[in-house]
Amino acid sequence: MNTAIFSPDTHWTRMVCDLRNIPMTAANTIKISNIGVQYRNVEALRDISCEIQPGRLTGIIGPNGAGKSTLLKAMLGLIPASGGQVLYNDKPLEEQLDQVAYVPQRSQIDWSYPATVWDVVMMGRVRKTGWFRRFSSVSRRLAAESLERVGMGGYRDRPIGQLSGGQQQRVFLAKALVQQADIFCFDEPFSGIDQKTQAIIFDIFHELANGGKTVLVVNHDLGESITHFDDLILLNKELIAAGSRPQVLSQENLYQAYGGKVMFFSGEAA
Repeated sequence: MNTAIFSPDTHWTRMVCDLRNIPMTAANTIKISNIGVQYRNVEALRDISCEIQPGRLTGIIGPNGAGKSTLLKAMLGLIPASGGQVLYNDKPLEEQLDQVAYVPQRSQIDWSYPATVWDVVMMGRVRKTGWFRRFSSVSRRLAAESLERVGMGGYRDRPIGQLSGGQQQRVFLAKALVQQADIFCFDEPFSGIDQKTQAIIFDIFHELANGGKTVLVVNHDLGESITHFDDLILLNKELIAAGSRPQVLSQENLYQAYGGKVMFFSGEAA
């Protein structure tokens, strides 16, 4: 591993550290109130209410079909909610998507699209630059630094479709970083990736959270990776529990969500 990528002297790391002085107020909290989602006559989510705090790494967990990705998409207005609201700074979150960096599941991305690694990362600067305008030197510098941060600096001219799953995920993480958002949302970023990529991603997630950012991750794994999360939202079409990791990962809550006996990493999780 190129240790220079992780040097605390890099501009990107200094930028994240400087963010720690930003005060985290109640206004920075994402407030989800009575959110429901229906697909035709099927109720996908029912009456979800909870809060997501800045400065903490929050995971959305639950069994298959529990509505984890559905909740994330409904929060961002990507799918219609049948009721409820999501507020950030006392305004609807879907009206403030310029403050959000969202990375969907890898299965939802067209990897045959003829774009290089550099093209994909620079797409993260379009909103701040504006359509049909030239990217600034600042945007190009941020893109280069973000690629180095995720260990992909040497792949900038590689077609995105020629990368491994872990490399692709790191490129989209770099694309999220250059957006300089306040809220980062990732839908199952650890699916089908290698251990090196998982370690890099969690390292960056913690840096973002420590810098006062809101980091929300849909996660299906109850293994050792669960110990990285500060807070959890446990779903099974309705809210089972939300709060700190020890509060949520009780046997009672897990039984209610998963039914029967569920195996999870208990070393530090609870």
